[in-house]
Amino acid sequence: MNEHENFSTEAEARQDVPSRPQSPGETARRDTLLRYLGAVATAAAKHAGTQAQAPTTLPSGTRPVPPSAPPTPRSASEPALPLVRDVMDVPAASLREDLPYRDIARSLAREHVGALPVVDAEDHVIGVVSESDLLAKVAFEASGHRPGPIGRLRERRIHGKARGDSAADLMTSPAITVLPGATVAEAGWLAALSRLKRMPVTDRDGRLVGVVRRDALLQSLIRDDAGIRTEVEATIAACCPPGDRENVEVAVRDGIVELTGRMPPAALARLVAEVEEISDVVEVKNLLTAA
Repeated sequence: MNEHENFSTEAEARQDVPSRPQSPGETARRDTLLRYLGAVATAAAKHAGTQAQAPTTLPSGTRPVPPSAPPTPRSASEPALPLVRDVMDVPAASLREDLPYRDIARSLAREHVGALPVVDAEDHVIGVVSESDLLAKVAFEASGHRPGPIGRLRERRIHGKARGDSAADLMTSPAITVLPGATVAEAGWLAALSRLKRMPVTDRDGRLVGVVRRDALLQSLIRDDAGIRTEVEATIAACCPPGDRENVEVAVRDGIVELTGRMPPAALARLVAEVEEISDVVEVKNLLTAA
């Protein structure tokens, strides 16, 4: 092995060694993240395969979730898709468009959030003010920094906003919003794409009705083991005659489903295939034996 090959081998070895010891919960957190990304990817694929529809007229300054495909028929045993209205927080805190920036800072601190929606007199969402917007304002006043005549466009835009004093001056507009009737998967895709921790929820007229947090979307997308077990048991009831379903036992741990017991070969193959299709199921351990 020459010197170059030896260096390349050592570099590859260093990449395989983690920068810090793996914590006890690291594997579970990684599996949770992968399951979340899988749900978001499913929503993304559905959007990619959906033809554009005529947009519903909304007030200027709002960006709703794109319309989804027509719902497909669902069996009685299949749970309904969770919607944003099921996980959003109400009432939602907001800022008046004429609120001074010092009062904005107090509101963010009081609500323990990094951003709040800005609304007009009729509660229409017209923008969002974040800690970053306030930081630019305070830094501008403290340093007196001015962009040069050929300064970058982004720097000049931030400088222009920082000279303002009210929420309307400092806010980022238009706001990225979501409708309460959108699915949690669609909202999760929008939050991931926009890198937002919180999104205002508006009605079709653009009025604020709530706010949805990224962690609430995450928890709704990733069911716990009890929720997965409930759907597996419902699938067993739908696939198997009463006499066979009594011989099947289900265990779920970290999204891994373990099936034990005895049942006819034809029903066995069908059941395993149905369980593998259940969302959030990471793996199916088939320990069933043919009766």
